[in-house]
Amino acid sequence: MSLIVKAVYEKGVLKLLEDVDLKDGEEVIIIVRRKPNIDKFIGILGKASAKELEAYEEEVYSS
Repeated sequence: MSLIVKAVYEKGVLKLLEDVDLKDGEEVIIIVRRKPNIDKFIGILGKASAKELEAYEEEVYSS
């Protein structure tokens, strides 16, 4: 099973922002990728707003 799940790193712990179907004690492999700063792309891709770019990013990475 492969999933892409958003998480927040707080005080040394990754806290998942979505529920996952895992059993207690089940081992997983985690690949950490920082969320890009969408603001730097405003204007490059036409007149899309930051909110529109975030919606597009969500669509791309949740597929």
